[in-house]
Amino acid sequence: MSSNAELNELKHKYVAAGAASPATAFADHAENAEIWDADGNRFIDFAGGIGVLNVGHRHPKVVAAVKAQLDKLMHTCQTVMPYEGYVKVAEKLSHIVPVRGHAKVMLANSGAEALENAVKIARAATGRSNVICFDGGYHGRTFFTMAMNGKVAPYQSDFGPMPGTVFRAPYPVPYHGVSEDEAIRGLKMTLKTDANPKDTAAIVLEPVLGEGGFYPASTSFLTKVREICDEHGMLMIVDEVQSGFGRTGKMFAIEHSGVEPDIMTMAKSMADGMPISAIVGTDKVMDASGPNSLGGTYTGSPTACAAALAVMEVFEEESILEKSQALGDKLAKRFNVWADKFDCIDHVRNMGAMAAFELVSNKADHTPNPELAAALCKKAREEGLILLSCGMYGNTIRFLMPVTIQDDVLNEGLDIIESCLDSLV
Repeated sequence: MSSNAELNELKHKYVAAGAASPATAFADHAENAEIWDADGNRFIDFAGGIGVLNVGHRHPKVVAAVKAQLDKLMHTCQTVMPYEGYVKVAEKLSHIVPVRGHAKVMLANSGAEALENAVKIARAATGRSNVICFDGGYHGRTFFTMAMNGKVAPYQSDFGPMPGTVFRAPYPVPYHGVSEDEAIRGLKMTLKTDANPKDTAAIVLEPVLGEGGFYPASTSFLTKVREICDEHGMLMIVDEVQSGFGRTGKMFAIEHSGVEPDIMTMAKSMADGMPISAIVGTDKVMDASGPNSLGGTYTGSPTACAAALAVMEVFEEESILEKSQALGDKLAKRFNVWADKFDCIDHVRNMGAMAAFELVSNKADHTPNPELAAALCKKAREEGLILLSCGMYGNTIRFLMPVTIQDDVLNEGLDIIESCLDSLV
């Protein structure tokens, strides 16, 4: 087996700079919330592959399902010859995803693909072209989803003009001075000044900003967006790629509000690391485009479908939603202790296990401290903890460890953060 040093040499020689990880430790094997690198060093995983591993690395039931599927069928392209897994996943999602009316499903490979197809479907269903997205939103790295993202760097910086017909509105983050009333006023102004409602197919938003900083939208804001969509005949598309599949203590974050979108997108923790995503929407909307208008060679692969079905069984059998809420409570308790201890920690928050806090240089005016966030993540990695930052200002520390993390491993990781903060500040 190659060492970290040998693998880094190969990375620098053969992997494109824009795709290469800055990390120097290479994962070799993992179990639940722990990873061991090529040199045998152990890491506690508070990143979960960026929110992909809510049921943990290599959940035994998922591994068994994928192995069993590999012994039967690996690929046909489901539009050439369909298979049981695809329709069974569609059936399951139709029953649990809270869109309006009877739901139909398209499967894809990634979150960006799901968003691309959601917009295609919305255009077909409405006969309109425009979409409205929000400041701080993140939807992917394809050209259209880059245009939809509410943050330029690093996603758009090097790639020239973005596609048109994408418009922006403010997302309500009172901590940063954007009230709910201001956000709604901004959305209505966008509809007056830039995106004519009669030309606008959909409003697309995350119920909890992901890369934008883990800020949840209130029930009243989501309700008002739903009402504005209904008033103008626009579709409401909710992006649950990062917040879905149990991260917030419910299967989907939108369930906290009771609002029913027309279309929802999901991916990440849907299949515990196997590449799959889904677009789920009201049947009339999903059936709007013509035969063979949706799909792809690998979309909804047999192995990924097997993993997704196993994940949904794990949710039912192992009380994952309850574990997510309990994990969030544990994180909130520790965050509040830190907020009292460290002047640099501000605005601790969580919705279930989708938890975060700000690192600031001045609590009074919420001055972001992205340098401290970068230093904390770097030092934590040196101490054996994988930790991620995010946010419009790069100063939010976010927590995406598996919901199934053992208490002793969780506490060990939290102790590392506290120790790092002690030494840094």
